[in-house]
Amino acid sequence: MKKVSKLLFMLCVSGYVQAQSLEPKLNQAILQSKQGAVVELPGFLKQNFRSIEYQKIVQPGPQFLISDDPEYIRVPEAIAFQEPVQPGAVRLYVYNVNGVKEPQKIDRKITTVIKNTGTADMHLRMLKYSSQKPTTNYFLAGKQGLADFFAAQPEKKIRTIKPGQVVAIDEQLEKNVVKYDELVHGFYEFVIDQPGQVSVIQTDLKTSGPAALARIKEILPPKGHSGAGRGVFGVSNYRVITEGVLDTKNGPAEIIMADGKKDPWVKGHESTRDQVATLAGNYGVMYEVEMKWKSSDGKGLALVTWNSRADDNQWCGGMAATMVMSKGKFDAGIIQLPSDRLNTKKDPEAIVIQVFPPAANGEEQTIKFTYSPPGASCLPTPLIFVPVDMK
Repeated sequence: MKKVSKLLFMLCVSGYVQAQSLEPKLNQAILQSKQGAVVELPGFLKQNFRSIEYQKIVQPGPQFLISDDPEYIRVPEAIAFQEPVQPGAVRLYVYNVNGVKEPQKIDRKITTVIKNTGTADMHLRMLKYSSQKPTTNYFLAGKQGLADFFAAQPEKKIRTIKPGQVVAIDEQLEKNVVKYDELVHGFYEFVIDQPGQVSVIQTDLKTSGPAALARIKEILPPKGHSGAGRGVFGVSNYRVITEGVLDTKNGPAEIIMADGKKDPWVKGHESTRDQVATLAGNYGVMYEVEMKWKSSDGKGLALVTWNSRADDNQWCGGMAATMVMSKGKFDAGIIQLPSDRLNTKKDPEAIVIQVFPPAANGEEQTIKFTYSPPGASCLPTPLIFVPVDMK
């Protein structure tokens, strides 16, 4: 089987090299770029790049909850999300907007709470905390949210919640004023030792989340076409291992994740309808990617991305992301994309993520990075590996 795979790999390579070689001036544009900066690569990005195939392994991870349907909460007070959670690790992604405009636009509070539904004290410890100010700049929230999540460290504080007690998961959300059309963006990971119930609530500014939960009876139904979805999902982490060894002599190639086809949307459960839920976009899912490569021709390997969906509709006019990248020409670490502006628009704009120099003896190297589909951006966001002359 390995021989067959290698043969197919080589067949796929043939016929692409001349058509997709990088012009010298574009080569220099990449080499002269700072990490995360936008460069223009006219005539290059819309080619039919060779696909990098991969195996995807579901990794152990937390229960994954996402609140993004309805994305826009149109009534002054309601529960927009409510799901049970079991003892253990929990990842919660909140992506909701104050959409109240009738009879007039009003300020609201959007907050998250957890109720201890067990029979003993619940102990809650925050492992990762990422909470952005309410904003109409959705790209900034999505990009900064991922950056803060990647950088977050476990808190030492342990909160005790009595049986039946309700507390705010994020105290900052209790204080925020959310104006019309502003997004509340929170991304959390925490551990609990009792069963619970997590709710996302929109209410007035004077009412606390726990008090609102006791008062509100209405749970908004999901719309199905609004936002990425909602529910509890069974996949939170993937390990992605690419097939074969990418060789710079074979020209550019791209890896596509979170497209809903090659990489299907993860499934879960939405309790208000007792139905299977779909997470359109796999937002909040972490992809730990490993790729082997070598240079038979002495070239380095640049990694770039771009907004491939820019021409699809009015919502796809920009793209912003954040990744964790292994060392290359630039240091390893968290990189916001782009780093020199809010977002990238469309072809010919591309973002330089990293440049990997070739090994002196041409031996294999391994690239590792963490990718998560960026909130507020249309998917997929292709990752293109481009051979570059380092001289």
